[in-house]
Amino acid sequence: MKALWNSFKIAFSMYSKIPMPESSWTKENMRYVMCFFPMIGLVSGVLSWGWMLLLPHVHLDKGGFGLGAAVLALIPVAVTGGIHLDGFLDTSDALGSWQEPEKRLEILKDSRAGAFAVIMGCVYFSLSLGVYTTIQDIALAVWRTGSFWDMKIVFQMAFVYMISRAFSGLAIVTRPMAKNTGLAAAFSDGAQKKTVAVVMIGYLLICSGALIFLNPLPGVVCLAVGVFIYGYYCRMAQNKFGGVTGDLAGWFLQVSELCMLLALAAAAILGGGPWS
Repeated sequence: MKALWNSFKIAFSMYSKIPMPESSWTKENMRYVMCFFPMIGLVSGVLSWGWMLLLPHVHLDKGGFGLGAAVLALIPVAVTGGIHLDGFLDTSDALGSWQEPEKRLEILKDSRAGAFAVIMGCVYFSLSLGVYTTIQDIALAVWRTGSFWDMKIVFQMAFVYMISRAFSGLAIVTRPMAKNTGLAAAFSDGAQKKTVAVVMIGYLLICSGALIFLNPLPGVVCLAVGVFIYGYYCRMAQNKFGGVTGDLAGWFLQVSELCMLLALAAAAILGGGPWS
């Protein structure tokens, strides 16, 4: 039980900015770290629910959608401290270089931000603001005709955050590493891989079921996009880098979340209203 508690603390201290008591990074304590990784997504989801509840009280429900959506988009970044976004930017630079796998791995380690990182960062946040504005618009339109509990798309967001992390954790313990050093390799080597894989699959089954149960059409479309991005990520990581790294895991998490949320919003709109 103590090892589980220590794994929980390490997971949250590493992958979030939530203050945690110190814990030694021993082999025993590292075994189940990834089992708690998806729970950080749940924290982002809960905070997003809270923000949506607060919007009418700060008079952002009938105007100022841009500001409200900007906060919604930045909640996951604030929770994680941008650790996954850093991997997204580094990977964007490496992919934009069109170099051999060895050179791409060197670019991942470069602390300087290249042109592709800047460009993709701007593209990411521009698209992200549009996606979150749409989600907020859908949620508040439903709320005005019902109750907070009718805003199913807000609850689905939390499951998207968890699914992306479950896929990421599954890749860490089932896919080959591109190198023997770095955080991803450390968590992979120290993990009780079979146990972590089973737990990740459990997360995926439960969260996917909830996603579809809340609203079947958007849920199925969103999940299909997530599976496709995961398949592409595994193939891309192997072919272009020789395996998974921490930066690639960050790239996957940011891309999968954004694409799944985009699919969720688009399917909800195409399905017609009210979006429930």
